[in-house]
Amino acid sequence: MPRLLAALLQSMRRRKRPTPAEIGLSAEEGRVLAALRTPQRVQEFVVGLHANFEHEGDTLRSVRGVLRHRKAHCIEAAFVAACALWLHGDPPLLMDLTAQGDADHVVAVFRRDGCWGAVSKSNHVWLRWRDPVYRSLRELAMSYFHEYFNRHRKTLRTYSTSVDLRRFPPGMWITNEEDCWDVGAAVDDARHYRLITPRQLRWCMPRDATEMRADDLVQYESHDHETARKY
Repeated sequence: MPRLLAALLQSMRRRKRPTPAEIGLSAEEGRVLAALRTPQRVQEFVVGLHANFEHEGDTLRSVRGVLRHRKAHCIEAAFVAACALWLHGDPPLLMDLTAQGDADHVVAVFRRDGCWGAVSKSNHVWLRWRDPVYRSLRELAMSYFHEYFNRHRKTLRTYSTSVDLRRFPPGMWITNEEDCWDVGAAVDDARHYRLITPRQLRWCMPRDATEMRADDLVQYESHDHETARKY
């Protein structure tokens, strides 16, 4: 059985453009994702999902779980984006951004003409879509640095190597009926690289009053302001 599973995973890794049925999606699920033919359409779809504020406890829903509930936070939306991109010929890649004294953020990354872009869900305007104009994942991650903040402090510290979700069976992140904690842990455990040095951090300017006011602009309201801000 382990040998058979390994062979199946190896076969899936080689699939550039699987069919929805091959990765376990239903006809309706496949229809929804197949309609997202470009990264821009994928971005529009994930932005249209209501924010998952996790009022009933932490979740890490699979692609199927997100499509069922029509709610997502960043990594759940990144699963959906990666799956949709895979169905249209892009590898399903995630990048993890980690922060000091702030929530981490996960995006789905893709390449066009040799440059990186990102599909991203955030309740704020700051941490969303990035056009595919960045020459490296570091450049892409740095595009989030100035806007990644908690109160007055800029908090982004590291970014991960790209995590190829084809290394996991589709049942772990696409069709899982339970929370996908193992995949989330693997993303957390991926190799991370420091964005700035302690010396550079000392030169970082705090956010000004106008930028602080802009922090109150969110797409979806929550009864708890801090919860709305986190997502």
